[in-house]
Amino acid sequence: MECKESQNIIKISHDVLKCDDVYQMIGCPTCGAISLFVGTTRDHFEGKKVVELEYEAYIPMAEKEIETICAEVRLKWQVKHIAVYHRLGLVKIGEASVIIGISATHRQESLQAVQYCIDRLKEKVPIWKKEVYEDGDSDWKANKECDWSAENMPHNDSK
Repeated sequence: MECKESQNIIKISHDVLKCDDVYQMIGCPTCGAISLFVGTTRDHFEGKKVVELEYEAYIPMAEKEIETICAEVRLKWQVKHIAVYHRLGLVKIGEASVIIGISATHRQESLQAVQYCIDRLKEKVPIWKKEVYEDGDSDWKANKECDWSAENMPHNDSK
């Protein structure tokens, strides 16, 4: 197995996300650590039964923000490859909506970098989530961490 030059791999699409795809993209013989974060759809939120999530994004801006986050990671830690995959459209219970993978020589760098990357993604990247509930109701959600306005969410009819 040959190791490619360091790369950022960003994928925002309606495709089902698979951990093995990310793992294969970021593996490298010089790296002793590959850390993955997988965000999945859970079946509840604040006492309501969730049946699926729906994601929308402004893709050009989302990709640009993710590239900026990757650059920030590289300034803070010595990592080899960074992969950020985010799904759009309907995501059923238990399916992955986001996978972040980072390879590095040592585990501490990759673990810290993955934590930082998901936190920054939640703060900065224009991806919106709608929760669809068992009773047919739905609600567009802003991330608590985000620093952009809830008024910018699509179909903003939230309370």
